[in-house]
This record gives sequence, C-alpha cells and structure tokens, in this order.
Amino acid sequence: MSEPATIEVDQFLAHPPAKVWRALTDSDLLARWLMPNDFRPIPGHSFTFRTTPRPGQGFDGVVHCEVLEFDEPRRLRWAWRGGALDTVVTWTLVPEGRGTRLFLEHAGFDPDDPVQRRTFTLLDGGWRSHVWPRLSQALADLR
Repeated sequence: MSEPATIEVDQFLAHPPAKVWRALTDSDLLARWLMPNDFRPIPGHSFTFRTTPRPGQGFDGVVHCEVLEFDEPRRLRWAWRGGALDTVVTWTLVPEGRGTRLFLEHAGFDPDDPVQRRTFTLLDGGWRSHVWPRLSQALADLR
C-alpha cells in the first residue's frame, strides 16, 4: 500500500516561541484548543485526552498518552494511543522572524489497516481544519 503513514502539518504562527510553547505545555491552555487532559510537562508522565467516543470505530473517547520528549522550547513528543492506534505526535518549534514555525508530525499509522486508514484521514483533516484554527485563537487570546 502506498498511502502515507504520517500526518505532517506546518504553520507559521505570529507569536513568539515561548508563547506557542506555553499553549502546547500548559494543561489548561491545551484543553482550550485540543481536548480536556491531565498533561504535565514531565518526560515519562502518562496522561489522557478525552473526547467523544466512536464505538463503531472501536474508540472509547480516551487517548492514552505519555510524554516521550520535552526539549523546552523546541520539541515535544508524546505517545498517542487510542482504539487501534499506537502512534507518536511530535511538535517542533522554529523561531521565524517575530513568530514561530510550528511543525506537527503524527506518525505510526498502519496504512494496511482499513480502520487506521480512515482514522488517518479523519485526523489529517482534523489537525488542519479544526485544531490549528483553535490553537491560533487560543494564542490570540493569550496575554
């Protein structure tokens, strides 16, 4: 199968890296633009995101995560497990002018698994059309 196994998104945000980093690593801010969570910025910390269950896709609405890497303010990686998924989300921040180029990589999808292919398509669209605008708004609201 030649379908991709990694979602890649990059976006320029007109906010300094410290502000973007804060939105990625503060549990309350993260809940504003992504999902309710019990995230703590500590390597090895296990945490969850909670969202709407999708029983038809074998997803109970809980994403089980673990902080894999925390390199302030450049890189954050966490395991992302839910339903049939066992993937990794990586955020990379690069200063660019007066803002930040934010790269998202969501890797580890099995392109041969039909459920994971559907989930890949849903998440690829969701990261781009739902999450990114909410992150941008949370940053705009953040003082």
